[in-house]
Amino acid sequence: MKKTKILGWLALLLIFVAAFAMGFTAATEHNLEDGYEVGDVAADFSLKNVDGTMVSLSDFDSAKGFLIIFTCNTCPYAQAYEDRIIALDANYKQQGVPIIAINPNDPSAKPGDSFAKMKERAINKGFSFPYLIDEGQNIYPQYGATRTPQVFLLEKTAKGNVVKYIGAIDDNYQDASQVDEKFVENAVDAMLAGNEINPKTTKAIGCGIK
Repeated sequence: MKKTKILGWLALLLIFVAAFAMGFTAATEHNLEDGYEVGDVAADFSLKNVDGTMVSLSDFDSAKGFLIIFTCNTCPYAQAYEDRIIALDANYKQQGVPIIAINPNDPSAKPGDSFAKMKERAINKGFSFPYLIDEGQNIYPQYGATRTPQVFLLEKTAKGNVVKYIGAIDDNYQDASQVDEKFVENAVDAMLAGNEINPKTTKAIGCGIK
């Protein structure tokens, strides 16, 4: 009788442990799929720039933060924002918040987003910031990026690069002169001033990552 009870309890324990393990695995996979949220610490990366060098966030010793922008050559939304991205870099790089642009697209799906085409685009547009290729498409899923362009503002802190804002550059991709809300500018200004960022997230409008 006692042996039967013990076996019964063991069976229940094994079922509980298995269910917990499955739940933990599912939760972990869900978090990885979702990517970073505001307040998360973003891991560093090492990606190839259009000049052939490898670039990491740790290379920027004096940076106060970073504007990580997932963008590409071929998306009309990304193209519409290129001049604004260049202007953002000119403004904020000197304040310690450089832009790091990352092309997340698979060039086999979008040949116009190949590394060779990236180099051409960077030269033709006069990019003043690193333009990196996410070879193997390993980085954009970590961030949870889904669109080009999509911005992740990071603040360099003692515990790492903390995500402070996620979303769109502004509220009008069609016409820069008609912008009412400069989401990224407002977020960076607030971060540098030590103020609360509002809003912390917005919906990124652009092309789906290929």
